[in-house]
Amino acid sequence: MKLIQWMLVTAGLLAALQTHADEAAIRKNMAARFPGSQITSVTKTPYAGLYEMVIDDQIVYADDNADYLFMGSVLDTRQRKNLTEERRAQINQVNPASLPLDQAIKFVKGDGSRTLYVFTDPKCPYCKQLEQELSKITNVTIYDFPFPIESLHPGTTRLAKQIWCAKDRNQAWRDALLSGKAPANDGSCKNPVADDVALGHRLHVTGTPTVVFANGERVAGVMPADKLEDMLNQVAAALHAPASSSAPAKKQ
Repeated sequence: MKLIQWMLVTAGLLAALQTHADEAAIRKNMAARFPGSQITSVTKTPYAGLYEMVIDDQIVYADDNADYLFMGSVLDTRQRKNLTEERRAQINQVNPASLPLDQAIKFVKGDGSRTLYVFTDPKCPYCKQLEQELSKITNVTIYDFPFPIESLHPGTTRLAKQIWCAKDRNQAWRDALLSGKAPANDGSCKNPVADDVALGHRLHVTGTPTVVFANGERVAGVMPADKLEDMLNQVAAALHAPASSSAPAKKQ
């Protein structure tokens, strides 16, 4: 190996070692200063010498010793991008193939060609609004994962179980969310409600409704029907787009 090549390789290794050392120092200092906090990741960013840290499901930024923390969004003014929001979307990405669909209430509308996964609370007023918007959409398969938040809506866990235990879950779901009518059972059958709540927590679902599209992108809150249609169509088009070929075209 020539001297200049050796020097470049050595410099690269030293830089990598320094980065790992800084990441380790940040973890150590944060663990000492904020005991009990969950540090998911520490990553060197390509801008301003900052380190991105995911701590307690929040994105913050730090210097190389975590003596100073920066909270808020980092904006790329040249490309007019919110880099923090882009990273948050990446971190919150869900793998639809990993979702236990047998724990959801399944609705098939029209040809069912598009797919939505929804974490939803049957007593949540925003979930009821979303249900009204979803009623305007067809050609979609919807998987509703009951995610009752008892601290906000007392009695919602029992209602979720009652819906699951109903003879016609789909009708019971619509009756509960669109008409406020609870099924006539005690909700004591075997049900996945507790498992769905645990699933939502693992996926860092913090509020309802949370909608997950077929590409894994999630959106929290109510989306109007026209926005849902746009997103469903965009995702479907992207997922079914033919792979681009890098081979040169043959001359005729």
